[in-house]
Amino acid sequence: MSDLRIFRMVVREGGITRAAEKLFRVQSNVTTRIRQLEEDLGVPLFIREGKRLHVSPAGHRLIDYADRLLALAEEARTAVLDSRPRGTLRLGAMESTAAARLPGLLAEYHARYPEVKIQLRTGNPQVLATALLAGELDAAFAAEPIADTPFEKQPAFHEELVIVSAASRASVEDRQDMPKTMIAFEHGCPHRKRLEQWYARRGFMAEQTIELGSYHAMLGCVVAGMGIALMPKSVLSGFPESRWLQLHQLPPDEDNALTVLFWRKGASSPNVQALRELLAEQSLPISPGVAAAITA
Repeated sequence: MSDLRIFRMVVREGGITRAAEKLFRVQSNVTTRIRQLEEDLGVPLFIREGKRLHVSPAGHRLIDYADRLLALAEEARTAVLDSRPRGTLRLGAMESTAAARLPGLLAEYHARYPEVKIQLRTGNPQVLATALLAGELDAAFAAEPIADTPFEKQPAFHEELVIVSAASRASVEDRQDMPKTMIAFEHGCPHRKRLEQWYARRGFMAEQTIELGSYHAMLGCVVAGMGIALMPKSVLSGFPESRWLQLHQLPPDEDNALTVLFWRKGASSPNVQALRELLAEQSLPISPGVAAAITA
């Protein structure tokens, strides 16, 4: 960048002497830097006639790029030093959080910070954590537990968990008629693990697991009587066929989950900080059952 600034000044001032005065440098230093730039590029940037310099064809081509590069460098410097949210926010989230919790939150974020472009990516906590450590995401929403060592985190949403079945199934606790099929996301989903633990605590194991990639697909299969699923109750608010579902409450020690916003330690940014502040403002009320379980 420094060489390009010197080159541009020589072109603008029409010679080494006046450029050196403008740059507060000695002439020999300016001459040396120009020659070093020419050697680096492998082409002459000036045609020399005695003490006079004429910009060469390569120099004319470079000056346009020099202007753009220097302007971009200044823009980058300003962006790094500017504490205002701007640029791109690369956000990750679990499928349930993206569907039920983020639409309103991100709409408000966009209204407040229109200069920020939001990119949303869904996945299970393991996938999101890996993407954060690889620098592919700025922050992500996922259910606890999230490792403390590489990440910082902030509570975001307290979820009430329920088991859903077809409306025709009155109970999922009948030991003579335990659901044989569970419907869940792939391994790594915390809600799938919760459902596996639910079976284990009752001394059973699902005979079959159907893996699907979206809650609407899962709920469609549940309505059809294919099996049961465990999910945040908030997901059901956007499902139009809820009347064909039966919700089964879980015991107090099994019916809650904490979703956190987490980011790599030392890698927060104005965009993430703005999201954290908005979350703090919009923190949702906690139901008595969830609050008791979390306190315990």
